[in-house]
Amino acid sequence: MIRFANPEFLFLFILIPLMFIWYLRKTGSASGTLRFSNLGNIKSISSTPSKKYRHILFLLRLLTISLLIIAFARPQSGTKEEKIITEGIDIILAMDVSSSMLAEDLARHKNRLDVTKEVAGQFITERTNDRIGMVVFSGKSFTQCPLTLDYGILLKFLKEIEIGMIEDGTAIGMSIANCVNRLKNSKAKSKVVILLTDGRNNRGELDPVTAAQIAKTLNVRIYTIGAGKHGEALYPVDDPFLGKRYVPMKVDIDEDVLKKIAEITGGQYYRATDKQSLAKIYIEIGELEKTKIEVKEFTRYTELFVNFLAAALVILLLEIILANTRFRKIP
Repeated sequence: MIRFANPEFLFLFILIPLMFIWYLRKTGSASGTLRFSNLGNIKSISSTPSKKYRHILFLLRLLTISLLIIAFARPQSGTKEEKIITEGIDIILAMDVSSSMLAEDLARHKNRLDVTKEVAGQFITERTNDRIGMVVFSGKSFTQCPLTLDYGILLKFLKEIEIGMIEDGTAIGMSIANCVNRLKNSKAKSKVVILLTDGRNNRGELDPVTAAQIAKTLNVRIYTIGAGKHGEALYPVDDPFLGKRYVPMKVDIDEDVLKKIAEITGGQYYRATDKQSLAKIYIEIGELEKTKIEVKEFTRYTELFVNFLAAALVILLLEIILANTRFRKIP
């Protein structure tokens, strides 16, 4: 990117064609006289190459003037830079890892937890500039990964989640308390929990509604997701005689409590009955919780007039040398 700090000097270029016209008229009308007693010797003198190229001095003079005009106009090269200011969001993904998550109703040949991990992994990879953490819960709750911008390590911890890593049960209230504890010192503009469960609270010292009220006081917004189709789902059972087989299990999601949690904290409740609907839910939450990115553009300019000035001086010096050597005139 090139610009001129003093572009008004470029109007001086009108002098170049005027000087060229003046030079043509001057050379066309120029004449001189020399007196010789005998013109025979003069006629035998052949034209020298210097005479043929004598106009180069004038061209050098025009080039010098042109470069000086450009130097006076102060050409500058600019480099455009961007300063990105972000207002990141702190997000905790709270996942139910109770035994009921083994049910295979969200996708064929995949249990609820595996489907949830796939969709959550996609959600993580599509975020930028947001700190994301992870909490898992069943009978108890613990932090699988604290808030981080290192999505690689977060995805590694996500893969390590499995059913049976915590004693069985569903402690929704305690999971919310754990998430809030992770977010309480956050300076982020927005603090969010995405809580996914397929059951109802039956463990822990803190009930979900009270935990949601605590979250509200700390400006933590909770999006709740009930995972599981309506009615019954196939649940795998290891039979010592017949091996693995499936038995129907009633889907028992406490939607009233999940809706109440979302309502108290300013979030939303969703029901996911298959992998596609779960993916859409995470996409919708992602759209609702977008990071604000402000881009400020500015340009840094470097002065170039010195280069043109130096070139003009070199050409002027060359003209002077040629005028006093190769193209020197007889006085």
